[in-house]
Amino acid sequence: MKKELAVVAVSGGMDSCVTAAIAAQSYDLAFLHANYGQRTEKRELRAFNDIADHYNVKKRMVIDFTYFKKIGGSSLTDESMEVTKADLTSKEIPTSYVPFRNGNILSVCASWAEILGATKIFIGAVFEDSSGYPDCRPDFFKAFEHAVNLGTKPGTNIEIVTPIIHLRKSEIISKGLELNAPLNLTWSCYQNEDEACGVCDSCALRLRGFQQLGIEDPIPYKIRPKYF
Repeated sequence: MKKELAVVAVSGGMDSCVTAAIAAQSYDLAFLHANYGQRTEKRELRAFNDIADHYNVKKRMVIDFTYFKKIGGSSLTDESMEVTKADLTSKEIPTSYVPFRNGNILSVCASWAEILGATKIFIGAVFEDSSGYPDCRPDFFKAFEHAVNLGTKPGTNIEIVTPIIHLRKSEIISKGLELNAPLNLTWSCYQNEDEACGVCDSCALRLRGFQQLGIEDPIPYKIRPKYF
């Protein structure tokens, strides 16, 4: 029996990798990746292709959102801004927030899903990040799904699936290990492409998750602070 097709937004990070592993259990896959002028663009693209190779994904699309660098406002795209060092207790929006990035990514996913006849869009958003990133909130994805189905041709019914949105990083790692997701191929650091810095928000959240499980993160780090 032929499986339904799902478009998966794959950044190359750990969350999107585990999301892809979940989607792979039930769906044929099409992977979409966004280059948007981020500091680690080349390294993230490599991780995307490595993960796609691992799951033998033939349908791949890489979109260049060059306008994000022109818009600015994020330390990921504007090198004159400093990447915020990790503060896991902060409720402020960090400098790494890229304004409405998920909305842009989902729009392209929806267009491609409509053309492919895909019934699902998977994205690895995490509610744990939502205090800093407003486009990681569950309500946002529900609203966006409604907009997608209003704005596509009749008969289109696309569901936006966020399977790890309520999981902590340690739970995401556990799920990835359970599904044999290739976590060693992923990249999460916001500012380095050779060795992860260990001190940006993304590195800190990832390292804390592994430390809570008593497992060593398989990717290289410049330093590995203790976050737990």
